[in-house]
Amino acid sequence: MSKLISKWNYPTTVRFGAGRIKELPDVLAATGIKRPLFVTDPGLAKLPVVASTLKILDDAKVPYGVFSEVKPNPVDSNLTAGIAVFKKGKHDGVIAFGGGSALDLGKLIAFQAGQTRPVWDFEDVGDWWTRADSDAIAPIIAVPTTAGTGSEVGRAGVITNEATHTKKVIFHPKLLPAIVIADPELSVGMPGFITAGTGMDALAHCLEAYCAPGYHPMADGIAVEGIRLVFENLPKAYANGKDLVARAHMMSAAAMGAAAFQKGLGAIHSLSHPIGALYDTHHGMTNAVFMPYVLAFNRDAIDERIARLAAYCGIKGGFDGFAKAIIKLRKELKVPHALPGLIKGLDMDKKRKGLIADMAVVDPTAGGNPVKLTKKAALTLLENAIAGTV
Repeated sequence: MSKLISKWNYPTTVRFGAGRIKELPDVLAATGIKRPLFVTDPGLAKLPVVASTLKILDDAKVPYGVFSEVKPNPVDSNLTAGIAVFKKGKHDGVIAFGGGSALDLGKLIAFQAGQTRPVWDFEDVGDWWTRADSDAIAPIIAVPTTAGTGSEVGRAGVITNEATHTKKVIFHPKLLPAIVIADPELSVGMPGFITAGTGMDALAHCLEAYCAPGYHPMADGIAVEGIRLVFENLPKAYANGKDLVARAHMMSAAAMGAAAFQKGLGAIHSLSHPIGALYDTHHGMTNAVFMPYVLAFNRDAIDERIARLAAYCGIKGGFDGFAKAIIKLRKELKVPHALPGLIKGLDMDKKRKGLIADMAVVDPTAGGNPVKLTKKAALTLLENAIAGTV
C-alpha cells in the first residue's frame, strides 16, 4: 500500500493585472459587502495610492470606514482598536490593503469581530480553529501593495501578544480572502528597502516550503517556480521600481510562496519570529539575514533537493552554487550579512539568547524544518547569525 497520503488546499479567486484596482466596486458587489472597513497601515494611508483607491469607492458611492492603526509587526491592541472601529461603523466586511501587516490585521479584524473567545484560542495548533463561530466571520477582500508575505492568499494571520512578546499564528479556513486584487501598479511606489525585504520574504516562503519534509508535489512545483521568479525579477524590481513586468512577477512569486508553505516552513521563520517580536525588525529582512545560516545547517538533509533546484534555476554548482547565489542576491539587495547590521547596538546576553532559542523551538514553523531544531541548534544558528559565520 502506498504511503503517499496527504491533504491539499489551494487559494482563492485572484484578479491579477495592472489597473485591476478599478474593479474594486465590482468585487465588493460579488462578495456581498455593502459597508466595508478599509484597513491599511499609517504610512500607506498618507500616500496617493490610498487616496486614489478611496476615490474609486467614493465615485461608486460605496460607504466605507478607514482604519490604519497597524504596527509593522501587528499587536493585539491594534486588533482590539480595529474591532472597535468595525463594530462602531456597522461594517459588514473588510478591504485589507497594503503589505503583510495590514493584510494580516485586516483579516483578523474580519475574523475576530464576531467571536466571543479571545483570539489566542484560535492559534494554529491542532484543530483549535474549530472553536470559532464560522458564521460570524465577515468576508474579506485583499489588495496587496507589496510582494512578500502572500497573506492575500493565506488562511492565517500573524499577531504579536504584547504581554508575552511572542508572535502567534491565528488560523481559520475563512481567513482566506474571498477575492484578491493583485495589481502590480500599486507596488510601484515601494522604497528599495521594502522591495528587498518583502521579496526575500517571498523567497524564504518558497525555499522553506520546498525543503520541508512531506509529500506535496504541487507545493514543491509552485515553490520551485517561485524561487526562479525571485532570482530573475527581484534585482530588477529593486534597481527600477517602475519595472511593471518585474513587479508583476514578484507579486506572483509572493502568492506562490504562500500557496506553497502550507507544506511547511522551517528554522528561518522560527528564528525570525522571536527576533521580530523582541526587536520589531522587518520580517522579510530578518528572514533574509538568517537564510544562509539555516541553509547550511540543513545541508545534509536537502543537498540533493537543492542541487535539483539549482539546475532548474540555471545555477551551476549544485548546493554550493545555490548557497553562493543566495549570498550574491543578498549583497545586490543590501541585506545585512549578520544580525548586528539589522539591529543597531545589538548586545545580546546569554539569557536573551536562551529566550530566543526557547521561543524558536516552540514556534509552529519549527516542525517543518528538514533537520530537527533543538535548543542547542537554535543557539548555534543564532550565534552564527550574530557573528556572520556561515
